[in-house]
Amino acid sequence: MAGQASNRAPYARIAAHYAELISSGQLEPGSLLPSIKNLAEEWKVSTATAEKALRKLRNDGLVQGIHGIGTEVLDRPGPMSSGAQRLDRGRRTGSSWGDGEKSDSHQAAVVPAPADVAQALDMETSADVIRRSRVYRDRHGIVAHSTSWIPARYGKLVPQLAASERLAGGTSLQLITEATGHPISHRIDTASARTLTREDARLLELDPDDFPSEPVVVMTAKFLDTEGDIVEYGVDLGGPGRTWRTESEVSP
Repeated sequence: MAGQASNRAPYARIAAHYAELISSGQLEPGSLLPSIKNLAEEWKVSTATAEKALRKLRNDGLVQGIHGIGTEVLDRPGPMSSGAQRLDRGRRTGSSWGDGEKSDSHQAAVVPAPADVAQALDMETSADVIRRSRVYRDRHGIVAHSTSWIPARYGKLVPQLAASERLAGGTSLQLITEATGHPISHRIDTASARTLTREDARLLELDPDDFPSEPVVVMTAKFLDTEGDIVEYGVDLGGPGRTWRTESEVSP
């Protein structure tokens, strides 16, 4: 808000304020920002400073100037969610989908565990594991290709884990918790970036001979229950241009 203390330059403080409103969805695509004059009055700065703030937002790709109308919030792809965020959302709402998201291309099979998955699940390489995958989409396209790797023993307790269809009655973690009576008590998250491989391009439905060279976000999540057993290892491969965003309360 106007008048907040900050070590940043006034124009940067104004730009950061509106960038947060845009990224959080409080300012929706198509919304108009205040005019330069109104910004200057609200924030008690010069019109030059207000104009510089709007210029920064334009340079960051958040808004565009429309002659005779004003400064409009652009429609941008939303950020992807980590496995932990999807778990929290599922607990709160019963669905792991983010705003405007849907999932499709649900596939499941019992397969030999790849080396990296076996290491994450603390099992022998090539031991049986359930691989569940799906694609999260919004109106901009693919948000992420998501794969859940689950020790095969849980398939005996929850047979639908190995079925190539959307799960009914909750997420995989919720279904396993109900079957075992052991809640999820611990999770380990990682976030990194990598350049796409041809296999990544295939998963993201891109042309394997002509895909973006910019790095994409890759997020993993390992979930453990109250017995210390590793229940699931998830890998989310973000679509090109997707970012990851998180927020939390800060105690004074």
